[in-house]
Amino acid sequence: MEQVERFSSSLTEDGRYRILIEAVTDYAIYMLDPSGIVTSWNPGARRFKGYEEAEILGEHFSRFYTEEDKAVGLPARALKTAALDGKFESEGWRVRKDGSRFWAYVVIDPIRDMNGSLVGFAKVTRDLTERKEHQEALERAREALFQSQKMEAIGQLTGGMAHDFNNLLMAILGSLEMVRKRIPEDRRITPLLDNAIAAGERGAALTQRMLAFARRQTLELAPVSLPALVAGMAGLLERSVGPGIEIQTQFPLILPPVLTDANQLELALLNIAVNARDAMPGGGTITISARRKEVSADEDASLSPGSYVCLAITDTGEGMDETTLARATDPFFTTKGVGKGTGLGLSMVYGVAEQSGGCLTLKSRKGKGTSAEICLPVAAAAPVQQEVSVRAQPAEPATSSLTILAVDDDPLVLMNTVLMLEDMGHRVFEATSGAEALDILKREEAVDLVITDHAMPRMTGAQLATAIRAEWPNTPMILATGYAELPPGADEGLLKLDKPFRAAKLAAAVAQAVGVVH
Repeated sequence: MEQVERFSSSLTEDGRYRILIEAVTDYAIYMLDPSGIVTSWNPGARRFKGYEEAEILGEHFSRFYTEEDKAVGLPARALKTAALDGKFESEGWRVRKDGSRFWAYVVIDPIRDMNGSLVGFAKVTRDLTERKEHQEALERAREALFQSQKMEAIGQLTGGMAHDFNNLLMAILGSLEMVRKRIPEDRRITPLLDNAIAAGERGAALTQRMLAFARRQTLELAPVSLPALVAGMAGLLERSVGPGIEIQTQFPLILPPVLTDANQLELALLNIAVNARDAMPGGGTITISARRKEVSADEDASLSPGSYVCLAITDTGEGMDETTLARATDPFFTTKGVGKGTGLGLSMVYGVAEQSGGCLTLKSRKGKGTSAEICLPVAAAAPVQQEVSVRAQPAEPATSSLTILAVDDDPLVLMNTVLMLEDMGHRVFEATSGAEALDILKREEAVDLVITDHAMPRMTGAQLATAIRAEWPNTPMILATGYAELPPGADEGLLKLDKPFRAAKLAAAVAQAVGVVH
């Protein structure tokens, strides 16, 4: 103990300070003269700034600042603030000896003599790069979650609107078609009916885009070769963008097929190409390329772990600012003039990518062009979900007269469905609810087919189908819905009929349903 006391007393105050500073390795602690010249250097400074003491003593401390900060005079302002206010404190990027940057927390304190004259500065720097990276990762995760929740909420709203709109179109198109069939040709009336029917069909196409964004459209997932798909639609793309725009393709020699709907992907690619054309009024270049991407569990919040191929469409156009880019995939958002766009093009692409198990990523800078990248799962990496739906047929198939129960809570849709079926020669019972439909089935034993809407209160169409299966297992059924996928728990063998449907599609569904059972 006496030896320790003698050793302690033999140390000057400056010696004790130096021992303390030399022991610190988590902080850069060093002294500056009044002009900012480094006069001391501790091991902590050497550890994360990279300079040996002999290299840095006598040098100005501004060499640790970025060129941007030096250009605005931050080093001199820091010393002036410390001298006037008694302390300078900030966070910012600093530069190591090797040129790499780190995020630093900096405190500069003035040192004064007994007379109050400034003799230098004490500077303490802490490396907070790891903490900043964690904060940025957390912020990215929060932003991704917010974006996901926003898109999910908009998707639910859009999907609901599309479903309700489909019911309206069902009534409009069905009524127009029945009128068209029942009146004689008249050059003053017939063109008006045909024009109204064409407008209704355009509305149906619009709802399909809305359902695509909401991920509620029907996709026929199958392995697709991206180079072959792009080559097959090269002529269509060239005609769509015009002679002033060059289309280039860059694909690796070996590229696995992806799991998606080829028709919907073609439409998505065409939508992006047309957007690129509109962003290059003076001409330019569209480059279509692809790359492999492996996603690990903690790498990309927008994709599940697995193997992907990313199809990128890059243009040399006007580009988008940050505000426009943030809203680019929102439905009905468009920068085009009135009548020149619905604002559903990129929304549809987003929906196709998401429903295929991938994602859409947009990158753009004002004046620097735009890149839209669709990442899709490699075909071998994801299972194909099978679903029974109405197969397209060129003409109304001939079906013998049937007794059919039509169920729909919307009287407009129900009336049109009944009229179409009766026009085909079938006998039809009507029900506006699942409970009423079950009562009719109990009362009328000879029902050959049940056609039911899905979205009904109290008892959905899928629930009605389950009840019918339990009591009348051999009765064929068709589920008519404006949504793409059968609801969870629905009978996998249930035939689905997409709304809005015309008479030919309804006839095909009836023939298919009866044919499947009989």
